[in-house]
Amino acid sequence: MDKDRNTELRELLEPLGSPVKIQEFLDSVPYNTTKRTLSPLLVLKERMAHCMDGGLLAASALRRLGYPPLIVDLSAENDDDHIIAVFREGKCWGAIAKSNTTVLRFREPVYRSLRELAMSYFEMYYNLNGDKSLRSYSRTIDLSRFDNMNWETTEDDLEFIGDYTYTVRHYPLLTKKQILSLNNVPKYLYDAGFAGADIDGLFKPA
Repeated sequence: MDKDRNTELRELLEPLGSPVKIQEFLDSVPYNTTKRTLSPLLVLKERMAHCMDGGLLAASALRRLGYPPLIVDLSAENDDDHIIAVFREGKCWGAIAKSNTTVLRFREPVYRSLRELAMSYFEMYYNLNGDKSLRSYSRTIDLSRFDNMNWETTEDDLEFIGDYTYTVRHYPLLTKKQILSLNNVPKYLYDAGFAGADIDGLFKPA
């Protein structure tokens, strides 16, 4: 890894000294509506992120705090997938995420399993049609597997990491019968979730 870039990354990450501070930074920057996937260094310099960018940034920042750099893919139907950076406190899982909605972000480390953590997003995960769209979650992906590609500091597009998430094992959250019986999201939750969203960055469902 380029020493100068690594030093720059370390200095820029220094203020992000806890999971909550990492989340606060992601909440403070605009949503990246481009198709580029930015490295953590570019997120910090350009001060914008979409959910993949945010997951990578959070995993990198968590790594500096002594956690492994782990992400999980939440897979959706007729909607965007969502990337969360996950961390453990004791035996419980929490998450950090960048989202174009208000309700798919931070989770306290109080969930006893990854499935339990993923299900905490279910009621709030919906598309512009008001359909509840979350369907599965992946096993944890350790981003250190991409260290030889300088994923934390490169200026290259990291779309290949997003592509990789589709290849790992996913675990279904609902049965077919449950999917068929789902209700639409109530208006109060719909409005709250999309409050302040950048329309250009939202998935346009069929």
